[in-house]
Amino acid sequence: MSATKTAFIGLGVMGYPMAGHLVKAGHQVTVYNRTTSKAEAWVKEHGGALQTTPSAAADGADVVLACVGNDDDLRGVAYGDDGILAGMKAGAVFVDHTTASADVAREVDAAARDKGLGFLDGPVSGGEAGAQNGVLTVMVGGDEASFAKAEPVMQAYARAVTLLGPAGSGQLTKMVNQICIAGLVQGLAEGVNFAMRAGLDANLVIDVISKGAAQSWQMENRAETMIDDKFDFGFAVDWMRKDLGICLDESRRNGARLPVAALVDQFYATVQERGGNRWDTSSLLRLLTTP
Repeated sequence: MSATKTAFIGLGVMGYPMAGHLVKAGHQVTVYNRTTSKAEAWVKEHGGALQTTPSAAADGADVVLACVGNDDDLRGVAYGDDGILAGMKAGAVFVDHTTASADVAREVDAAARDKGLGFLDGPVSGGEAGAQNGVLTVMVGGDEASFAKAEPVMQAYARAVTLLGPAGSGQLTKMVNQICIAGLVQGLAEGVNFAMRAGLDANLVIDVISKGAAQSWQMENRAETMIDDKFDFGFAVDWMRKDLGICLDESRRNGARLPVAALVDQFYATVQERGGNRWDTSSLLRLLTTP
């Protein structure tokens, strides 16, 4: 892979290791983070450079990547005199890995086009472990020319990078991902609870059924910790509720019915009421074991 001048905006749980993989792949990386100390720690660990504004980090980069919290956070780093779009050179591509709405993806895409810039919405799946191990799945919306420029860069931290359609398509696909996960986690929680209440060896049960049709990523990666009642890690309930909120908002626009996702969203609201905001999403089991 040829070296590309890149910038990475947002060094959170996902962005920090993703940017690190860019360095390992031989790319030139300049970073920006709202908390400067985090960027300083990243540079100390990985090398590269840091800047104090998104526009300064994006200056001269061929591909600018971002991973922030939500729609408003994306607007905050994209727009204005200090924003990413103000600092990018003509022909460069902005890739947003934030899980956000399809509306904001289309909005930023339009703003980028007005400046002669490329834009891709590229939310990811695979969680913190996927980011650390460089095996994320990236769901991309945008045009083919921008994708061709940025796809080799994204390969540094991904096992699959797929263009799904025009701007917003990546975010819509991520919504499908979260809808499917919500039902899977609830089903797994109910199954584990049933096994324990039936007096079965839950770990042995999972070992058996994971070799059949019930197998899933959630089962392989979360069943053991669920049985051990460990939830202080992983993909936080607060994040899942944000994502499901985006799904439910979009469903009201496109007419898709999401009865299970809506129900699971309310279960997560109960987890939050119990103080489990930062618990892993598999903590749905707690509502069944201690109702």
